[in-house]
Amino acid sequence: MKLLVTGGCGFIGSAVVRLAVARGHEVVNLDAMTYAANAANVAPVASSNRYSFEQADIRDRAALDRIFATHSPDAVMHLAAESHVDRSIDGPADFIQTNITGTFNLLEAARAHWMRQGKPDSFRFHHISTDEVFGSLGPEGRFTEETPYDPRSPYSASKAASDHLVRAWHETYGLPVVLTNCSNNYGPYHFPEKLIPVVILNALHGKPIPVYGTGKNVRDWLYVEDHADALLLVLEKGRIGRSYNIGGENERRNIDLVRTICALLDEMAPKATPYADQITFVTDRPGHDARYAIDPTRIREELGWRPSVTVEEGLRRTVRWYLDNEAWWRPLLNRQGVGERLGRA
Repeated sequence: MKLLVTGGCGFIGSAVVRLAVARGHEVVNLDAMTYAANAANVAPVASSNRYSFEQADIRDRAALDRIFATHSPDAVMHLAAESHVDRSIDGPADFIQTNITGTFNLLEAARAHWMRQGKPDSFRFHHISTDEVFGSLGPEGRFTEETPYDPRSPYSASKAASDHLVRAWHETYGLPVVLTNCSNNYGPYHFPEKLIPVVILNALHGKPIPVYGTGKNVRDWLYVEDHADALLLVLEKGRIGRSYNIGGENERRNIDLVRTICALLDEMAPKATPYADQITFVTDRPGHDARYAIDPTRIREELGWRPSVTVEEGLRRTVRWYLDNEAWWRPLLNRQGVGERLGRA
């Protein structure tokens, strides 16, 4: 199968690209190469004859039409998005333009391509989204595919809008789509503005480890390589028009997660004082959702998928990777906004 993967130089997108090429798929990686993209993320497969790269912006319809005509993909996996909540608070316009207008352009380019090909039943448009579109949970309950949307940040609102567009293009035009909403991802190649890499790198540099509020916000953590596996499975076997929630079944309070990382660093890169001494509580972000948790029953029962990596094992692998790959992360520390407090509103 020939896949067009948007955002394939990003964190989750590159995991999909690496796994898809390893499994024998042809992959066309379409990426605008904005601040969070990194060509090094796909270096392990860049020399493969099954891999090709197109630098383009999904807001550029003419570029999208050219890429579809040139490569004639069998499926689209749409991961390109602005995704950092704090950045969306400071500058929502980029999120509206990329996540909403960009998704519209991609849907229209994909629909035109699908129609030119005679509307093959085998074509797929897989839209990858987030559990943040569902809003915030209390102490009990989990998000299902039927949970009403209740986005609470410019980022999650823009992703919710893109989800609705994808469903509308299926209902109105018959475009064969599948959708997925995932919980918080982590693992190798994670851009160093998100919680886990921030904890690791601030700890190693002797800087304060920032924790929002009291650290009691709860997230369900999904190892990125497990997520890539689930995404390819949904693409190949998911029911048309159906959405699937992908969760790690690994709920943790932020403060507990941070302390676990500190303990792993104490073991793997010991220093004179415990890394946990660097934990610093900072003013919470506006509209910070209290808890996310995914109910993965549908993907487990319909497709037989469940996560293979526990959060304890995944964090150990992730810490080890960052310790072993300074050449990857060090150049990224100079990129715009990295290391700064964003999202104060």
